[in-house]
Amino acid sequence: MSSEDQIPQSGGNPRHIAIIMDGNGRWAERRHMPRAFGHQAGVKAVRKIVEACGENKIKILTLFAFSSENWRRPKEEVSLLISLFSSTLQSEVEKLHDNNIRLRFIGDRGAFSGSLQQKMTASEVLTQDNSALTVVIAVNYGGQWDMCQAFQQLSDKMDKGKLPKQKITPELLRLHLSTADLPDPDLFIRTGGEQRVSNFMLWQLAYTEMYFTPLLWPDFDKPALLEAIASFKSRQRRFGHTGGQILKNITP
Repeated sequence: MSSEDQIPQSGGNPRHIAIIMDGNGRWAERRHMPRAFGHQAGVKAVRKIVEACGENKIKILTLFAFSSENWRRPKEEVSLLISLFSSTLQSEVEKLHDNNIRLRFIGDRGAFSGSLQQKMTASEVLTQDNSALTVVIAVNYGGQWDMCQAFQQLSDKMDKGKLPKQKITPELLRLHLSTADLPDPDLFIRTGGEQRVSNFMLWQLAYTEMYFTPLLWPDFDKPALLEAIASFKSRQRRFGHTGGQILKNITP
């Protein structure tokens, strides 16, 4: 099933929201606090948004927690981010499980310690049958990496004679992305005022509605999420069709 076939009708809530949580460091600096203070405040914002998504029947929430480019930050900040990720995972997974929330991770886990990788896997196994909301955490993730690893899988099948190159289609490639079992995002949100996707889900965002806000991530709360959802619901999603064609399909 293609991403277009999975799209809800205009006027409905998005099923899948993807967020770049930008602005933690700037939020702390404006308060003359260490950047670590901002990242800790960012975790509190995550809790609020996960709760709001559950209340509004959003089925999938993907959060860009740590990009493949974030390794370029100062070593002290990288160490803090990974430590905060590990401790948050340890403290939150049981709460997520108790609330019927499924946890997924996408990205290259090989750069993380064995113990952290084990925590991630254990969290996925514990929550794998939960159905209220799927929270996808993108860690050491990049859209270019995602497409590259999909190409590598297809190339390996070609080398083994299992896949003629003529059989490679966009849909086949999509089935080898890290999000192959999920519908593509309906709504992309970036906080912090920047208006770019920063190597996040490059393939999956092809027909996603974009929403940019100047709010820094720790200030992005439930009303702000509802405002983004309202913006999404007001838009007509055409996927290459004309507006008239879309109206004919959704008007009784």
